[in-house]
Formats: sequence, structure tokens, C-alpha cells
Amino acid sequence: MGRLFGTDGARGVANSELTCELAMQIGRAAAMVLTDDTHSRPRVLIGMDTRISSEMLEAALTAGFCSVGADVLQLGVVPTPAVAYLVTKYGYDAGVMISASHNPCEYNGIKIFKSDGYKLPDELEEEIESIILDETRVPPVKVGGEVGKVTRAQYALSDYIGHIISTTNLRFDGLKVALDCANGSASVTAKELFTTLGAECHIVSAEPNGVNINDRCGSTHLEQLQAYTVEQGCDIGLAFDGDADRLLVVDEKGEVIDGDKIIAVCALDMKQRGQLAKDTAVVTVMSNMGFFQFCEKNGIRCKTTKVGDRYVLEHMLKHRYSIGGEQSGHVIFLDFATTGDGQLTAVQLLGVMKRSGKKISELAACMEVFPQVLINVRVSNFGKVRFDSDEEIKIAIAAAEEELGDNGRVLVRVSGTEPLVRVMLEGRDEKQIQRLGESIAEVVRERLI
Repeated sequence: MGRLFGTDGARGVANSELTCELAMQIGRAAAMVLTDDTHSRPRVLIGMDTRISSEMLEAALTAGFCSVGADVLQLGVVPTPAVAYLVTKYGYDAGVMISASHNPCEYNGIKIFKSDGYKLPDELEEEIESIILDETRVPPVKVGGEVGKVTRAQYALSDYIGHIISTTNLRFDGLKVALDCANGSASVTAKELFTTLGAECHIVSAEPNGVNINDRCGSTHLEQLQAYTVEQGCDIGLAFDGDADRLLVVDEKGEVIDGDKIIAVCALDMKQRGQLAKDTAVVTVMSNMGFFQFCEKNGIRCKTTKVGDRYVLEHMLKHRYSIGGEQSGHVIFLDFATTGDGQLTAVQLLGVMKRSGKKISELAACMEVFPQVLINVRVSNFGKVRFDSDEEIKIAIAAAEEELGDNGRVLVRVSGTEPLVRVMLEGRDEKQIQRLGESIAEVVRERLI
């Protein structure tokens, strides 16, 4: 990816790596790039999650946009997919979300959506980078009445919630649902959404204070929800991340259901109802081997992309597929949304439960999960750059692949959003893949620190 933007926007430690100055520059450059073909006054909307630095970055971005003559509509705290939806509903030129998703509170990020609700393609991000870093173009300086205006949205949350409700014709009366809002964006939407649809809601981690987002809660820390779902006798537990664009699930027994299984359950239901476009689901190379076996068994074609929901979406758009996503819980329902949406996914999953009359554990049993080991190795920024050319790492990977043969696979990749190399192995023998994974991780650690 580029020099500022990773696989999911610009991201870093707020006020250190992602500074107010940089945010202001991104606002100016983005306004130029995204409104090149318009001759009217640019209009941009901005949403944010609950982390303490979001208001600071909102102010900086707003200043950047207004300084080049763009009007700004501030949405306040909303989920990321709300920005993607509202930019089209309100007819704006661009939408920006301030969030670092599942990361701790000290991080923040800037995701930009075009007027059609889709994330920026690589070439537009590179153009923004060139304006900021290479000064290929100079943003205009507006004065007087040409300076942009700032307004605050009144109905953003209700408009977004109404959209999610419109994607189902079912009610969830009789379902007892546990909700973990990660002290993030879902805190302002989840209760109203699921209560309106008739579910009995039991809610945890919905009291954000600026620093507790994703803190031992949400989709990255499921232990609390696992215990709570069982203790409360809930039919299902729903865990969102900080900006509510992903979902992981806990069944009534406290067992975790990841993105692969969520896609499997929903894709099978869609196929049975004739709603699965081209009988195909799109996932990334990180998906469990069990998902591919599930697809083969159920007559579903499976297409794979490199890691990142943006690449899943690009493939879905190119071939007009209707469902795709990642093991991490980003699931895209292209009939209803332009990006991953945790709450939309939850509504669709609850719909499968209501239609089938089955428990979520029964539905999730459609897919066998192969043992999988994932080791995240923290490396230096220079190490990330050297990864692809390091011969010792290549030798370690090749040795593990040879030992596994047809009984497993190895996938080692650089994270697009964090200073990490992710070492993933799958196979039938859990002890074997753990040993091989730790061996590769040790070589990565020695070579790239």
C-alpha cells in the first residue's frame, strides 16, 4: 500500500503518528481529489467513533475541508457503515470516518468514502498522498464567503437505523440477545435497533468514556460476552468492534462463531432461498480450510482474494456477487450495503435463526473448523519493508510447507494496518502446526525486529 494509507485508511497513534496537521492536510487534499469533476461547492460529511482523540481529529479534518471551500456535515458518533450509507442518502461528495476500528484507544484512523459509498480505490489514495507528501498540487486557499461552513446532523442515527431495519421483513420477538458494543460506535445504535426489531436485549460494554473502546471487550476480546451469554440464558451473543463494521458471535453454549461460519450460515440460507448471486461466496486467503470444504459440500462456489475487506468488495463488485467477507467478522451484503456492517450482518443472521427455527449452534455446525494457529510478530517499520526479500524467512516457510504437505497450509503476511507480521498455519494436527508456527515466528522475530 501507499505511504499514508494502509489497507483500511490512514492509521496511527493519535497526535503522534496521526497528527492534527496531517489530518488537516488529508482534508485539504481529499477535497481536491474527490471534487475534481464537480463545479459546485464540495460537501463532505464526517463521522467518528468514541475514542478520546476522535473529536480532536474531527476538528482538524473539518478545518482542512473548510479551508479549501468544502462544507462539512458532522455526524457525531456513528458506525463506519453509517458514513458509507449516509454519504449516498444525503447526496454528499465524500464521507470520512474517524476510527481505528478494533485497535486500542491510543490509535486512530481516517477512512474516506466516495459519493457512491465505496472506499477510495488505491489510485485516489495515492493521489492524495502525492499532494501531501510530494506537493504535486497546491490546495486552494479560500477566504471570505468562500470558506466552508460547518453544520451538525440531526437525524444521522435514526436514518441509519431505519436503513438496517429495512433490510429484513422479520421480527425477532422471542429471541434473547446479548450485545457487546465494545464501548464504541454500536453503543449509540445497537439497543434501539434490536429492541425495535423485537429482540430482548441484554447489553454490555456500552458506556464509552473515551479510553475504554475495545478494552477487554468487543469482537477482539470475547471472554466477557461468552460468560455473559451463558449466564443470562441468551440465544445468541453479538460482539461488535470499535466502529461496528465487524461482527463475531457467541452461541447459546458460549462457543465462538467467527466470520467464516457467519458467511457459511448466511450463504447457505441465501442459496436455499435463491438469493445467492451465482451461488458464490467471496472470502480471503485467511479463511479456514473448513470453509472451502463447506462450499464444496453444499454446491457453493468460493472465490478468494488477498487479505482486506476492500479486496473482497472489489471482487464482489467486479463479478456482482452478493456475499463476502473475512474470518475477522467483516461481512459484506452487497444487496444492502457498500461496506462491511456488523449490525446489518447480525440482523441477517438473526433472520436465518427465525426462518429456520434452529439454534445458532445448530446452524453453525454446517461448517467444520480445522485447527488454526495465528501468531502476530511485532516488527519494525523497516522490517515490514524487508519481509518480502528475506531469504531466511522464505526458507523457514518452505520447510514448514514441505512437512505439512497436503495436510495443511502456511500463510505468512505483513499486516496492512499494524507493525506486525502474521504467521498463520492450518492443519489436522494442532500440535504440529503450533510447533511449526512458533518456528517461523522465531525466524521472523530474529530477522525483522
